[in-house]
Amino acid sequence: MHVQPQPQHAAPRSPIRGPALPIGLAATAIGILLSLAGAPVATSVQTELALPQPLVVQEVPAVEVGATTAADPCAEPRVQQAISVADDAAIIAGFGGGESFRAAVVAGNAPCIALDDPAHVWVVVNKARPLDPIAFDPQSLADIPLQTTTESGQARSDVATAVAELADAAAAEGAGRIGANNGYRSYELQVATHDSHVRDSGQAGADASSARAGHSEHQTGLALDLVACDPACGDIESFGGAAQGEWVAANAWEYGFIVRYEQAGSGITGYKPEPWHLRYIGRELAAAYHQGGYHTLEQFFGLPAAPDYAH
Repeated sequence: MHVQPQPQHAAPRSPIRGPALPIGLAATAIGILLSLAGAPVATSVQTELALPQPLVVQEVPAVEVGATTAADPCAEPRVQQAISVADDAAIIAGFGGGESFRAAVVAGNAPCIALDDPAHVWVVVNKARPLDPIAFDPQSLADIPLQTTTESGQARSDVATAVAELADAAAAEGAGRIGANNGYRSYELQVATHDSHVRDSGQAGADASSARAGHSEHQTGLALDLVACDPACGDIESFGGAAQGEWVAANAWEYGFIVRYEQAGSGITGYKPEPWHLRYIGRELAAAYHQGGYHTLEQFFGLPAAPDYAH
């Protein structure tokens, strides 16, 4: 029988329309047909039919809640108003209190606050942070309303008021009478004071017990040395072991003071312990200092230790 050859370019057949089989059933049907036709069926299919895969959802890392920086407290109108009248207590209150103020300064989020400005209660002066200007002289001085044992009987007016309240409270609570040994000392007087320590103890000994001029808290008018006065006033070295010294160590913060040079902070400040040396930082900051368990202003404001002078 003669077989008529097919044309070389036959028109494509129309596709058969019908319901589409699922991919898995289609594969099974193909296998059955091949088997009936006697064609070998591979036991291991080299090319797998693409089957639908379950949808994989990748987890997006959570955004850390505290990743953003808080707004600048210095931009607050009440802070700007307090700055314009140089009201330290109002400035601190505008930040939200002593701890909020401290935290903003440590975080670098308080550009309007300068820790080297000796006109403010938050100034930090130490062996690495001299006063600016070096011969700074506070503008508002008043007589300390306590019995004094030297001619350095003045302090800033707010400090004088606060230490009078402290002494009255100590006496009322039975701790005894408190007097003052030293308050404000000028740059020139500090030169003479430190020089006398050098003569008595040598340079290293002097630097461990007396600040060089321009590096002294006494020069700011914010610091004073206390003495116990029952019945007569004693010297500063005996203050720490007296009832007055113990009361001051426990309660001075309530009146805006801290004991600036504690044993626990000697490695940071470079000074021997001075339980008689009080430094005024205001009630709000003193409360934050006390409640935070700090022992130096350097730790409180996140500053480097300063145990030695640069030269």
